[in-house]
Amino acid sequence: MTLFKVSACTAEHIGDRPEQQDRVAIVTSRRNPGALLAVVADGMGGRTGGRMAADQVVRTADSLFQETGEADSASAPLLQQIAAEAHTVVRLTAISSEKEPHSTMVALIVKRNHAVWAHSGDSRLYFFRRDRLVHRTADHTYAARLAAEGREQAAQIAAQRYRNVVVSALGIAGEPQLTLGEATDLQAGDLFLLCSDGLWAYFDDHELGSLLSKLSPREASEHLIRIARERAQGRGDNLSLAIVKLEAPQPAPRA
Repeated sequence: MTLFKVSACTAEHIGDRPEQQDRVAIVTSRRNPGALLAVVADGMGGRTGGRMAADQVVRTADSLFQETGEADSASAPLLQQIAAEAHTVVRLTAISSEKEPHSTMVALIVKRNHAVWAHSGDSRLYFFRRDRLVHRTADHTYAARLAAEGREQAAQIAAQRYRNVVVSALGIAGEPQLTLGEATDLQAGDLFLLCSDGLWAYFDDHELGSLLSKLSPREASEHLIRIARERAQGRGDNLSLAIVKLEAPQPAPRA
């Protein structure tokens, strides 16, 4: 079984919005040694409603991860449970507050050489092997749906006019779509980026892979935020990100 040194960080910026509605966290647990949970939530549905929804997603993820036994800590059912319970809580908040809050979710669990992830909405997970893209989640947006149906011209128009129109998120009136993925052969040099659309909108895959592979997670997060803010030109959304990088463990010192 391969063991890794894990370097990770989170970062967020309010952008040019009056309030921060993104939430991001990286969580470990004493009950799950060697396991790590990263989650990004982008709240929507009015100023305070969006913030409450994103808070509920991150709070639910943290709570369930802390309660889960070691044998079940790196499983897709845990991510499904997190999404289902967060969706229910956000829906109850909507009823009690007379708001329509909802939130995207992208969550990742890494344990030893195994990773599982899940997402709903347009917050993304990127999986790079050094600077090569291995996987990128597919947005649950109107434009992405048109593209999946083969309506490329309509999808291009929708991507310009309705880029922020999501067709699935936690807290919506119907049942949210949740897409799962996993990797079972992680290697040193593998890295994951979870981020809201306020960040990924300003980068292509190659640029992200190059920056992330060359820099430490902290340095990469600083560069990504700075570049995104420059490219937003005063019209930027909230942005948030979590970076998880696997590195070869340092050899034990000789006695």
